[in-house]
Amino acid sequence: MTLNSPLISVIIPIYNAERYLDQCLGSVEEQIYRNLEIICLNDGSTDSSLGIMQKHAAQDGRIRIIDKQNQGYGASCNRGLKEAQGDYVSIVEPDDWIEPSMYKDMLAFADQLDTPIDIIKTAYWRIVNADTPRQRKLNCSYKSRIHPLKQPFAIRDAPHLLCHHPSIWSAIYRREFLELRGIHFKEIPGAGWADNPFLVETLCQTDRIAYLDNAYYCYREETPEKTKAFAQHNTLLPIERWNDMMDVLERLRVADAAILRAHNSRGFTYLSGIIEEVDLSHVEVREAAKRMFERMDADLVFADPEISPGCKRMFADLRGIPCPRVRTMAYARGLIAQGIYSIKNTGISNALFTTGVYLKNRKKRTGGR
Repeated sequence: MTLNSPLISVIIPIYNAERYLDQCLGSVEEQIYRNLEIICLNDGSTDSSLGIMQKHAAQDGRIRIIDKQNQGYGASCNRGLKEAQGDYVSIVEPDDWIEPSMYKDMLAFADQLDTPIDIIKTAYWRIVNADTPRQRKLNCSYKSRIHPLKQPFAIRDAPHLLCHHPSIWSAIYRREFLELRGIHFKEIPGAGWADNPFLVETLCQTDRIAYLDNAYYCYREETPEKTKAFAQHNTLLPIERWNDMMDVLERLRVADAAILRAHNSRGFTYLSGIIEEVDLSHVEVREAAKRMFERMDADLVFADPEISPGCKRMFADLRGIPCPRVRTMAYARGLIAQGIYSIKNTGISNALFTTGVYLKNRKKRTGGR
């Protein structure tokens, strides 16, 4: 690694992103930190994305274009990892953008720690109502929540990072670490949530994670319409990816209770999102949920104050086991704490809106329990 200016390989997997690609590529090119190689992977786009890449490449010699047939997000990222020459690797999605000081600040923070860092992780911006007059930047759901006792750290010291959106792009990864651990993306047609197992593969295989609680990556959130359409056409995909992540945890023999609780929490979140749109009475959904629950430690689930009483009853019902007495006060205290955090983190109007949505769908999210 070059001591003063390590090379960062920026991997951008691109498929039909013409609407956003100029902004994305421009934000990478305009980084204050200049020692970048920018690898654009055209995944068989049928719109004008390739032409946009070529226009930018003609103006910036750091850009390299790989034009290939459509294979999906995971395969494109893997090709990028294979081509990368940098000391660090970054993933940027083509419908997002990054703020100018992102790489400069990440590397400066890591330099202060005086030890090789495998993953430099940051908070990120949620872009809601994107590309409308109501567009806003909101803090991500783990902003101000990550407090390891020391830096760098292992994920068992900050398991909250495993509970939320994978956000693998709000980090850079030491390439040698990825290669030594044999870490790559699951190759699935389309996008396929291939970032889910990659999150666990990376965070659970090192004790050299650095976290900077500043946001630089601007993530365009899905619209409700797109989310609903996804749920209807790819109903069980979230549970499939949860199982992939569980496969990784089992392969790595992860037994830490905090990590497993965080993964359980993700499973309940994914299932709740599914049954808001597709009722739990559907045989396929019910069977998939049952198989997922059978992979969870029942004692951890029942003892977790952050899992709702309704979800615990649903868990016991599908597992066919008795549900112990559920202590609602601990869960209620957690809801109050979450509400206070949301007001501080995203503002009172957004906190009230999300609380209203939660209350409206509460029965659905627990299968009517």
